[in-house]
Amino acid sequence: MEKGNQRVGITFILLDFSEYPHLQAPLFLVFLAIYTASVVGNVCVIVIIRINPQLLTPMYFFLSHLSFLDFCFCSASTPKLLEILVVDIRTISYMGCMMQFFFGCTFVIIEMFILAVMAYDRFVAVCNPLLYRVAMSPKLFTLLVDAAYTWGGFCSLTLTCSLSELCFCSSNIINHFGCEYSAILSASCSDTYFNLMLSFIISTFNEACSLLIILFPCLFIVVMIIKMPFAGGSTRSSLFIKIATVFYTVVIPMLNPLIYSLRNNDVKILVRKLINDKQLFSHSV
Repeated sequence: MEKGNQRVGITFILLDFSEYPHLQAPLFLVFLAIYTASVVGNVCVIVIIRINPQLLTPMYFFLSHLSFLDFCFCSASTPKLLEILVVDIRTISYMGCMMQFFFGCTFVIIEMFILAVMAYDRFVAVCNPLLYRVAMSPKLFTLLVDAAYTWGGFCSLTLTCSLSELCFCSSNIINHFGCEYSAILSASCSDTYFNLMLSFIISTFNEACSLLIILFPCLFIVVMIIKMPFAGGSTRSSLFIKIATVFYTVVIPMLNPLIYSLRNNDVKILVRKLINDKQLFSHSV
C-alpha cells in the first residue's frame, strides 16, 4: 500500500526534443498545424457521414469510427506534446502518464481491428455483392465494432495494470515526449521482463490477427481480379523512436480522412453540395 502511494505521488519529467532547443518553436508551429488539420478533417468526416442518410452504410459507419479514433488518438498525446514544447517545466503526473498510455494504447488497438473489419467489409462487397446487405447486416457490423472497442480496452487495461506494478525509485525521467510503453519501462528500476513479455505477446497477437484479417480479403480480391477477363547509436535510436511516434500519433490521424474519406466520390459530392448550398444562402442574404 505504501509503495502504491509512493508511485501515485511521482512526477515524471519528459525530455521530448529538449536536446534541440532551437527547434522548439518551429516544432510547436508544425505540430499545432498538423493537429489542427487532423481535428478539423476528422470532425468534418464524422459530421458529413452522420448528417447524410445516403452515407449510412457499413463502409461509412466504419469510416466514421476510424475518424473518431484518429481524433481521440491524436488528442491523447498531441496537446501534451504542444505544452511541453513551450514551457520550461516539462512534467506529467503519474496518474496523467498512466491515463495517457491507457487511452493511446486503447485507440491504437481498436483502430487496428477497425481497419481489419473494413477490409472484411470490402471483401464481402466485392466477392458477394448480391448478398452484401444480408451478410453485413446492421447487427453484425455493430457487433464487430463493439468487439473491437471491448478488446482494445481489455488489452490496454492489462498493459496499464502491468505498468502500475513498477517501481521508479529516483528514476523519474522519461526520454520521450509522452508516456510510451518502452520509455516508461526504461525509467523504472524494477525487473521489466514480465512487462516486456506481456507487451510482446499482446502486440504480436493483435498485429498477427489484424494483419491476417486484412491480407486474406485482399488476397481473395486480387485472385478474383486476376481471374477476370481483361479488355486490355543510442541517441539516434531514441530520436528515431520519437520521430516515428510523432509520425504515427500526429501525422497519420491527419492523413486518414484524406486517404479513406475525403477522396471518396460520395463524400466529395456531398461536400460540393454543402459548399454550393452555403454560397447560395450567402448570396440570397
